[in-house]
Amino acid sequence: MNKLLLLSLSLCAAFAQAAGNDTAALKQTLQQNYQQAVGPIDQVNPTPVNGLYEVVTGDHIYYSDESGRYLLDGKLFDMQLRQNITDARARQLFAIDVARLPLELAIKKVKGNGKRTLITFEDPNCGYCKKLAHELEKIDNLTHYVFLYPIFEGSAALVQDMLCSKQPFRAWDDWMLKGIRPAKGNCATKTDQVTALGRKLKVNGTPALIFANGVMNPGYLPAEQLEQALNENK
Repeated sequence: MNKLLLLSLSLCAAFAQAAGNDTAALKQTLQQNYQQAVGPIDQVNPTPVNGLYEVVTGDHIYYSDESGRYLLDGKLFDMQLRQNITDARARQLFAIDVARLPLELAIKKVKGNGKRTLITFEDPNCGYCKKLAHELEKIDNLTHYVFLYPIFEGSAALVQDMLCSKQPFRAWDDWMLKGIRPAKGNCATKTDQVTALGRKLKVNGTPALIFANGVMNPGYLPAEQLEQALNENK
């Protein structure tokens, strides 16, 4: 190994250790001074902004200067990349434990080999959910679970009819893709449990997309971005 590479590795290790020391000291300061106000400090991490640190408490992200004197509660944006850094980090930090989701409450469709997984919360009267349904027609090799999550007026009756049909996902597709309303259904459903689950996961709008690694995307994605997300978030 040449001397230049050894020097580079040594510098990287030194910088990593220094960053670790800085965040550890800041975490201790925040815990001592502000834990009562913001709750237990779970993590302190550097951000792309020099001197600004990410402070993770429970299910919330704050920002602090390096001294711990100033605390910012808000969104951090990269305007050059047009990216909401806070939301992107929140999706990673607070990813859902997919293994613990009650998928038996969802309707299921398998396309191709079904190796990729997508879980969605959707309302049958949601316009963007219908757009998503058309985009998903372009996606193959997918196992798709849909939690029918009625939040719009009149949706609860539609959900009831779909869940009581002999082929619920076919009834869903017929309505979302073709506008064919399902026959009136009368059976016991577990929509209340789905509603409670959505609230617990803070699903405030539809569609909400959850990928195999638990990362949630709150909103519609076109087919090209869906393909990328499905491949990246395995």
